[in-house]
Amino acid sequence: MWLAKVHVTLKPVVLDPQGQAIQGGLHQLGFEGVKSVRAGKYIEIKLEAADRAEAEQLVNEMCAKLLANPVIEEYRLEVAEA
Repeated sequence: MWLAKVHVTLKPVVLDPQGQAIQGGLHQLGFEGVKSVRAGKYIEIKLEAADRAEAEQLVNEMCAKLLANPVIEEYRLEVAEA
């Protein structure tokens, strides 16, 4: 059994309205030192695979097909034994 941790974020050239809203909220709460915020998604997936390489391959396929939009998002993943 493997546990994959996937972090999906917008590419740096894509505007992030959610991040801007968070930054505005933080400023209203007095955190004026916050200069920028980028929001993203964190996903945990438990899966069965023969080894780490197969688990990484499967999760990469999941990201390419569903979890991340390759046009505007990028992702990184970590796979460890669960």
